[in-house]
This record gives sequence, C-alpha cells and structure tokens, in this order.
Amino acid sequence: MTALTGDFTALRLEEREDRLHVVLDRPAVRNAIDATMVGELHTVCAHLERTPKILILSGTEAGGRGIFASGADIAQLRERRRDDALAGINSQVFDRIHKLPMPVIAAIDGYALGGGAELAYAADFRIATPHLKLGQPETGLGIIAAAGGLWRLKELVGEPVALDILLAGRILDADEALAL
Repeated sequence: MTALTGDFTALRLEEREDRLHVVLDRPAVRNAIDATMVGELHTVCAHLERTPKILILSGTEAGGRGIFASGADIAQLRERRRDDALAGINSQVFDRIHKLPMPVIAAIDGYALGGGAELAYAADFRIATPHLKLGQPETGLGIIAAAGGLWRLKELVGEPVALDILLAGRILDADEALAL
C-alpha cells in the first residue's frame, strides 16, 4: 500500500488502510472550488485508482458554521471564457470521482451549493446534518449547472424536482433533501 503524499493547500487528508478522508479546506472562501482544489482532487483520484479504498469527502467550518462547498470560485469563474467552459474543468474531476472503483461518501454539513452540490451528486452516498442547504443557484448568475447537476440531479430526484432546483434555483433544506 502506498500512502498519498504531496503538497496540498486546498485539501486536508487523513488516510487509513480502508479509507481516505478528504476535507475541503478553504474556509476563508467557504470552500469554494478553485483550480487548485480541482488539481488536488485529480491527484486524490489518481491515488485511489491505483489503491482503491473508500473516499469520504467533507468540508470545514467557516465562521463557526459547517460548510461543505459553496460552489465554484466566482473570482475564477469571471476569468473563464468559452474554451474553459468547453473543457469542463469541474465536470471532469466530478466524473472521475463518480467513477472511482470504491464507494464515495459526501459527508455534508451546511452549504453545498452550485459546484459544491454537484460534487455531492458525484458521490455514491450523501450523508448530511440538519444544517444542510443544497441547491443550484446558478440561474441567478446567468449560468447553468454544467458540472454534473444537469444530468446527475435528474437521476437522483426525478425530472420535475430536478427542473425546479436547476431552473428556479430552489435550495433544499435537510428535511426536503431527505424526503426526496
């Protein structure tokens, strides 16, 4: 068994024989998913493709409250252009996570919005606290949930609910998400 090593700045890792716990660790920006985090998640995936074990994804606290991931880093989104969108920067890593050979668990506390929700949808299991706020607010920004939300959410909750979440920007609380 080889241990995962490297310089990680956006993630904290705790590896054991049977699992790898990855903590999204950018609390100053509510764990916004940026290029650094995407690259580090690719490194995690490469390791798990060679050394399969359960992956647990969770977030950190920000301002005294738990947060999974607030979405894509808006500052970087503003810099992206058409070619970046077509490259599917976030969707590629979320697809890779979804295809890992062992179960992936998203342990969600607090906000999982936009890209953060799409990361959670890529997991095999989503376990949340009562503080969950899950949804796709992209419509308010004039963009779409193109990193998995458009296709994975329909599989998880059915088309009518997925359309409500995707097109109306509906945010689910923990009780609503559990019921669905």
